[in-house]
Amino acid sequence: MKFYLTDLFKNIGMKKSTGSLLLCLFTLISISSSAQQRPYYTQYILNNYIINPAVAGIENYWDLKVSHRMQWVGLTDAPVTTYFSIHGPLKRSAYDRESATSFHAGGANPRGNAYWQDYQKPENHTGVGFAVINDHTGPLNTINAYGSIAYHLGISPKTNLSLGLSAGFSQVSLDASKLNWTGGNINDPTNWDPAVQGSGVLNTIKPDISAGLWLYSKDYFVGLAAQQIVPVKVIYTTKTNTVTTTGQLVPHMFLSAGYRFSAGEDFTILPSTQIRYINPLPVGVDLNVKVQYQDIFWAGATYRVQDGFAGMLGLNINGIMTIGYSYDYTTSELNLVSHGSHEIVLGFLINNKYGDWCPRNLW
Repeated sequence: MKFYLTDLFKNIGMKKSTGSLLLCLFTLISISSSAQQRPYYTQYILNNYIINPAVAGIENYWDLKVSHRMQWVGLTDAPVTTYFSIHGPLKRSAYDRESATSFHAGGANPRGNAYWQDYQKPENHTGVGFAVINDHTGPLNTINAYGSIAYHLGISPKTNLSLGLSAGFSQVSLDASKLNWTGGNINDPTNWDPAVQGSGVLNTIKPDISAGLWLYSKDYFVGLAAQQIVPVKVIYTTKTNTVTTTGQLVPHMFLSAGYRFSAGEDFTILPSTQIRYINPLPVGVDLNVKVQYQDIFWAGATYRVQDGFAGMLGLNINGIMTIGYSYDYTTSELNLVSHGSHEIVLGFLINNKYGDWCPRNLW
């Protein structure tokens, strides 16, 4: 993919504010190997499948999620991310778990201590999934679409190990009509590489392959995922073609872990962490805690090291629908031009035979 980087950096005009210019520079640099190239999610704890393909099919129903995230609200052309994902088992388990723990009767907690004492690991099975992610920032738009397959293998009476693989494509587009060139018309051949003359749109499509492991039991989970594991070169050319800079879409590594604690009969506490590694960036660390009341309501908080904080609220409306909302407050310099980030996640439990209001294996 080529465009005249020097002109673009000098003349781009989303709105003439320092914050917008910095955001555009950040966005363009992110296509090379010097920034995170995949979207941020605050509520990944509600949908670890969006990070790790090994989660596909972890529950005994089809889990559909729709999410919309507006990042750095108040900053012109800030990132907006929307995704759709669905995953489930190829064959649902035949064992009967329909019991008193599946119903809200007499004020009892369906996810109380008795449930966890009787917890049984899922049977060996295959899960599949599909996701589409649209990430839009200023003149740049990225669409990722992929399918996943995972196999869940019991390794002890209460523990499973899942291995997953995703394959699909990413399309990166630059809409030149949204750029304000002080040097003249965007279709002027002195401003643009011939590859984008006329349309003013620059597109590139690359393969998108991810892999993951997910170890889980009634009290803990540990996951390792590698996204974008096939590096792809991206080439930028100066106006005079005298300098060529080659960037690369690089692998993203994610390590996740969490442990569930019981706090009396009605409350469950889940501290967790996610560690991100994208060479050559510093390691990113999220520290999370989620507190759930029975299987109905939950609240959570996140500290993103050297970046900011987030608060989360969620409600399991019934055995069909869930909803979660989060607000991020950044402590970086972006706080001068941003009013924080908002994210909403809607979940639908399809063919939920046992009437679960919350997950059994992915909390």
